[in-house]
Amino acid sequence: MKRLIFPTAVIFFWSLYPIFSQEDSVIQKIIEIGKTDNQTMKHLDILCNRFGGRPIGSDAYENAANWAAYKFKEWGMEVIMDEVGELPVGFNRGPWFGRMIGGTEMNLHFATPSYTSGTKGVQRGHVVLEPKTQAEFDKMKLQLNGAWVLVTGENNGWSIDISTAADKERAKIIKENEEIEKENIKIRRENWANRKTGEQKELIPYSQEPTLFYKEMVEAGILGIIQSSKVPITALYDRKNIDSLSFETLPTTPDIKLDEHQYKIIEQMAKERRYFELEFDIRNHFKMGPIKYHNVIGVIEGTDFPDEYVIMGGHLDAYDVATGGVDDGSGVSPAMEAARLIMEAGGKPKRTILVCLWAGEEFGLYGSTHWVNQNKDKLEKISNMFNRDGGPTIANSLSVSDAMWDDFEKICKPIHDIDPEVIFTLEKREPRPKPKEAWGTDSGPFAVEGVPTITFGTEDTKGYNFDYREIWHTERDLYNKSIPEYQEYTSIVTAIVVYGVANLDHLLSRDGYYKIEEEPKKEKIKKNRK
Repeated sequence: MKRLIFPTAVIFFWSLYPIFSQEDSVIQKIIEIGKTDNQTMKHLDILCNRFGGRPIGSDAYENAANWAAYKFKEWGMEVIMDEVGELPVGFNRGPWFGRMIGGTEMNLHFATPSYTSGTKGVQRGHVVLEPKTQAEFDKMKLQLNGAWVLVTGENNGWSIDISTAADKERAKIIKENEEIEKENIKIRRENWANRKTGEQKELIPYSQEPTLFYKEMVEAGILGIIQSSKVPITALYDRKNIDSLSFETLPTTPDIKLDEHQYKIIEQMAKERRYFELEFDIRNHFKMGPIKYHNVIGVIEGTDFPDEYVIMGGHLDAYDVATGGVDDGSGVSPAMEAARLIMEAGGKPKRTILVCLWAGEEFGLYGSTHWVNQNKDKLEKISNMFNRDGGPTIANSLSVSDAMWDDFEKICKPIHDIDPEVIFTLEKREPRPKPKEAWGTDSGPFAVEGVPTITFGTEDTKGYNFDYREIWHTERDLYNKSIPEYQEYTSIVTAIVVYGVANLDHLLSRDGYYKIEEEPKKEKIKKNRK
């Protein structure tokens, strides 16, 4: 048996369990329902397997938003559909398939970023390596017609930049490569002249910036471009062009991110000038805009302090190369279930609970930033903003300031009723500087404004070998990557803590939460006296 050692600042709640277990009948009801009729995974099933990946601008996102609003109303909550913005066009992803024909036949493992083109039905063609100089392009111009082009570089999730600014940068690099080619011609001549002496100079490498001749290749009739990708494959969206797209200027050339192992095989065969073909069927579909998107906010109004708030939630949007089961279904579903548990248990919090399902987090914190900007008058009245956006591991700790300690010590004591085998700890949090810029999740815009953003600490306590980096923004972000017992436990803990904070007679103290920045001292200027 392993010996568990914790810091001296940690409170062991189970030792106080008999004293406080009957303190609040609503809390006990939350625990009872959460243990016998927990619906967290049902919510996640609908988000992932009924709607699927949910980028803003997609039917899946709109369907998920309407469904969440419907559930909040069903549970007796008020609902605010908070319009965040609009996109000029929408995007819906269909199925995709690919295979190699000739040579070593194989099914292809690949993905495409959102808001990029699909194929025109099933399209088959030969394979060429992309040109790096004008001379190479001129030599192979006719061969490009009907070809899949292997391009250099490694997929980082984003689509190849086809913006006007990128075209200007390409033109500069092409000129640089032309100068390199002139030098290489001289080197080749010298090497030929010195072929008998053995003195051979190495050629100067060309710039390997991908798709230097993108527009020219498209005009020559290529079927699409193919870039190497590490596994699992990451696929994001066309962030450089999405705001300027119109239905008349949609992308027309597929941008394929291919399994690096298969890419190497195909690249070698292309270098050897073997004849084989690739066949793809990619159903990326667009819809007429503008497409509005909304935060979905469920409201449990406070009885005593309706104009004071506790916020919990996560982001509803998710990349559609998978189904958003982890990022951020693992945040949205426990928050929804926590709200349902509070309502089902007959909870009547003293201050208002806002269950915020944010829009457009993946596109740049759009939803949370919009809410903060539109609700400046509410920020001083927010006790805490609980955000979950880090995977389906179990919520088993909180780190709080000295000023909040007594409140959280009382609030967290009933947590032992959930599962005596799970150790939930409370730890001291040292003051930290208030961030000047929002960090990369929806609590960021709140922190910039000085709102407390205490977040549950989480762990893979039972050893499911969960790896967030394996799943984050990749094809593996699926329903079955979530961990049911962790998710269900987290929903109950969230309900207990959020309800407890909402039921305090006061807002949580902000003393010592952020460091107070001292103003720089002004140097006194001594005047010269005559």
